[in-house]
Amino acid sequence: MSSVAVIGAGAWGTALAIHAARAGAAVTLWARDPARAASIATTRENPRLPAARLPEQVRVTAELPAADDAFLIAVPTQHMRAVAAHLPASAPMVCCAKGVEAGTLRLPLEILAELHPSAPIAMLTGPNFAGEIAAGLPAASVVAAVDPAFRARIINLLATPTFRVYGNDDPIGAQVGGAAKNVIAIAAGAVIGAGLGENARAGLISRGLAELGRLATALGGRAETVMGLSGLGDLLLTCTSPTSRNYSLGVALGRGEALADILAARTTVAEGVATGPALVARAGGVDMPICRAVADWLQDRTTLTRAIAELLARPRRDE
Repeated sequence: MSSVAVIGAGAWGTALAIHAARAGAAVTLWARDPARAASIATTRENPRLPAARLPEQVRVTAELPAADDAFLIAVPTQHMRAVAAHLPASAPMVCCAKGVEAGTLRLPLEILAELHPSAPIAMLTGPNFAGEIAAGLPAASVVAAVDPAFRARIINLLATPTFRVYGNDDPIGAQVGGAAKNVIAIAAGAVIGAGLGENARAGLISRGLAELGRLATALGGRAETVMGLSGLGDLLLTCTSPTSRNYSLGVALGRGEALADILAARTTVAEGVATGPALVARAGGVDMPICRAVADWLQDRTTLTRAIAELLARPRRDE
């Protein structure tokens, strides 16, 4: 039997633990807080993922576990460095978080490569809401890694009849799609929250996709990667569903709520808030007007009204 450790007991980590057990692996789920780990182990439920029950074969612990086949790292990108530093140096690692690290401006796999240069690493990304994965509903995802053998190994580990996993050899493009879509989702939510209409949201998503392609190419990835599950697929899901944390945050902002108040009322992480400014800084001179507008808005350097006016006033040109 394969052996998997899921690092991070949030909604996504819990869903991954349930899924990996469904795929036939012996699973250990790691939670940072011992009291929380004990509660989940006893009740077999995680309040962050209501209506999902952990199978009995999933072990829950607050001690960093061992794993023969893969560590699935599901902690938020801004906390990944601190947690991953304690993992075994050469262990196979699959990053299951999306974003750009504030300060260093590194993508998730760059963080892992810096900490563990000898470890095989891959990115699991795509349009996957935790609750639906935990429930076993049909879904598709991408494992992105340079090493084809490691890609195949992780695909075989996680694929099930209801979870179709594709391989991709462009981890840069896959990471860009996963990071930038959260920023675009805040903008898409703000458009709806401000009452600007479905036409405006559709136009914003389309132009946001173009920004993803430009950034992926500039960082050494491929524009076509963001046309797949890790870009377009994830963008569509995150920019249209009220259950998306980043989209719903944008809706609240568009209605006039203060960012600090929105964040204070939540127990979940909207990665786009930290990723927006970091993504724009990493992009340098790449043309990303929507992402830049969101970053400026989040940092109180512009208002929604001004950002919309500036986007609409950009020079006319061919698409």
